[in-house]
Amino acid sequence: MTSVSGKVDPVVRRISTADIAEALGQGLRDFQAMPLYGLLFGALYAGGGVAILLCLTAFGLVYLAYPLAAGFALIGPFVAIGLYELSRRRETGQPISLPAIWSTVISRGEIGWMAFVTLFVFVIWMYQVRLLIALLIGLNASFSSLREFITVVLTTNEGLVFLAIGNVVGAALSLILFSLTVVSFPLLLDRDVDFVTAMITSVRAVVTSPVPMIGWAAIIVVLLIVSSLPYFLGLLVTLPVLGHATWHLYRRIVAPVPNS
Repeated sequence: MTSVSGKVDPVVRRISTADIAEALGQGLRDFQAMPLYGLLFGALYAGGGVAILLCLTAFGLVYLAYPLAAGFALIGPFVAIGLYELSRRRETGQPISLPAIWSTVISRGEIGWMAFVTLFVFVIWMYQVRLLIALLIGLNASFSSLREFITVVLTTNEGLVFLAIGNVVGAALSLILFSLTVVSFPLLLDRDVDFVTAMITSVRAVVTSPVPMIGWAAIIVVLLIVSSLPYFLGLLVTLPVLGHATWHLYRRIVAPVPNS
């Protein structure tokens, strides 16, 4: 089968939960071998979360902190691209440096399109939260603090409906974006393919091994949300481990090019 670019489609292999456990172990070992790089990328991700949270506070939108923390997991695959490159270089024995990583990432033009897809879904996520608040809690709803917002959500019928619908919509968006990106970003780093082929390959990977892949998605979302709660500080370690693990999982899912 050929892709839209006329090249042969990557071969997708079935994986099991054991592959996920082994990929996590390899990800942890990569982090231990390159801790400073991992902490740097984790700090950039956490710093972005803190910056957005401060902006929400400044504009009186601190009640969006929870949906922000949940939605922040959506852009994880894009932010972790430097970690994929770290693992790729360690695996192949190539020299590791920030300039080398940056040079490789910017040389892959199709990654920009995947980044657009990722950020577009994140924007949709944040807008649908505001829309649901307006429709279910009140068009002019305003909360002075996150505590007040949580109280309304958990103690009123409108708030409980908002919470239920919001989580369902969020889960659907997360699953869609996960299916499109879990393999696509590593694949674009590893091979010369177009971003459409990368997304199709990623979806094929989820369809081929639905239970392990959805389990992996749940692990990512839960760990990123929990890590985001203490002012995003947990992301310093969680993000690099998950990023490295995602690379190794990709290597188990997509078969190597013959004679490569």
